[in-house]
Amino acid sequence: MTESHPKNKRRSQRVALQVAVLIRATLLDGRAVQVQAFTSAVNAHGGLLESPVKLEANQRILLSNPHSGEDVGCRVVKVAGSPSALYEVAFEFDARSPQFWPLAFPPEDWSVS
Repeated sequence: MTESHPKNKRRSQRVALQVAVLIRATLLDGRAVQVQAFTSAVNAHGGLLESPVKLEANQRILLSNPHSGEDVGCRVVKVAGSPSALYEVAFEFDARSPQFWPLAFPPEDWSVS
């Protein structure tokens, strides 16, 4: 499938941006964890990050921006990777949150409607 395929259509433009975030989650074995991760791409509805812990699709997580102190609830959409490397995690915010990302000039489609 290509980016133009309707299933791959983004609700808002993605921006390549590396931001340090904290992930808070409860793993399948019941352990509560807090780990640092880094985003690779973001948009007004979520993004893509590299996680040192394995998360599961549909798992609830809390992302924290250590610089702003802001927290936002998220749902894991997709996970790729292996235990020998970082996991690539696609996630979406519970509610559209373009202000979570530190962008001075966000894309036009990020503005509040």
